[in-house]
Amino acid sequence: MVLVIDPSIAGISGDMLLSSLVDLGAKTSKIISGVKEAQKFLINSKIKKIEFNKVNKHGVNATGLFLQLAENFHDRKGIQIQECIVKTAIKIGLSENAINFAKDSIETLIQAESKIHGVPKNSVHFHEAASIDTVIDILGTAIALDDLKCFEHEIISMPVAVGNGTITFSHGTVSNPAGAILEIFKKSGIFISGNNAKSELTTPTGAAMLVNLAKSRQYYPLMKIDSVGYGAGQKNFEGFSNVLKLVLGEKSTIQMDSVSILETNVDDVSGEVLGHLIEKLMSGGAKDVSVFPTLTKKGRPSHMISVIYDKKDEDNLAKILISETGTLGVRIRTSDRLIVPRRISSYKIKIQNKNFTVRCKTSGKSFKIEYEDIKKISGRLELTFRETEELIKSEVKRQLK
Repeated sequence: MVLVIDPSIAGISGDMLLSSLVDLGAKTSKIISGVKEAQKFLINSKIKKIEFNKVNKHGVNATGLFLQLAENFHDRKGIQIQECIVKTAIKIGLSENAINFAKDSIETLIQAESKIHGVPKNSVHFHEAASIDTVIDILGTAIALDDLKCFEHEIISMPVAVGNGTITFSHGTVSNPAGAILEIFKKSGIFISGNNAKSELTTPTGAAMLVNLAKSRQYYPLMKIDSVGYGAGQKNFEGFSNVLKLVLGEKSTIQMDSVSILETNVDDVSGEVLGHLIEKLMSGGAKDVSVFPTLTKKGRPSHMISVIYDKKDEDNLAKILISETGTLGVRIRTSDRLIVPRRISSYKIKIQNKNFTVRCKTSGKSFKIEYEDIKKISGRLELTFRETEELIKSEVKRQLK
């Protein structure tokens, strides 16, 4: 199963994530009884009332969290909130995955504040996040995820809307997104995007939970939908529904992802240069390199070089392509692709009384032997590449039966 978290329109907050999980089917009685245990570990904070009710958000029927709290504090150290969350999670018997998720989420908040304000983690003081509602959001979400067995699923996130404009809080007025949001999402791999909503759409608590829960994707996977949950935010907007959408379903065995592609045309490069270029690009991180014969302007015979790669390797691969060919321009594009899941498996085989280990890309009963392993064994046995490949295939097939 796969759980898609979709904050691409209205962003994400702690109560929106918790409420969307309730809308998806998490038991409210289990959540409410669990978070109330946290009162024992956080003095001067009482939960007078906690409910999950249906609410209409700009035409969308969603579930919202409604709280009445009795609290008396100015601020609290982040580690106090963390201790409360972890102690409660252990006391109510959450799974190890749920405990780690809750602990890591609050740790992410503390680390972000520590970095922004330049203070040690043990000295970080929370203001807005010092309320027991932070505990309710993180601990309640951990309970709900456990109840729905979501830690057994693949969890992915669409790009996150952060809003626009400015934000005023305990440290004054800053541009949106604020420093805490940027610090939390930094190096997480999750994409963010602004829009014309002059308001904070994604809160630090929501962001902290998201980066500890999901991997980023730009598109929904190929899936059959089982259920959908909508979690309402506190604000109302004219142009859109302030809800977080969760989609749970069965992922197709054929998966979809996206890759980046570099392309250029060259008409003055020899075959030797192209051969060297392919090796250098593959060593530099390219997933694959193709060279196609083409005919360009003025009837010139030329070659189109196409490089498939991950975005993180873009600068390095572009430099290699330019420096090795002398091209004056490189095209960059993104392409969706359907892929059959596969894994790298190792097999111990014996040929001519000699033992070898070979790696194969396998998908079901289909497999493809790694080129370098065939080449190495071919040299050891003093056989042709083709003869060696057939002998290895025979040994691997015998083990797959």
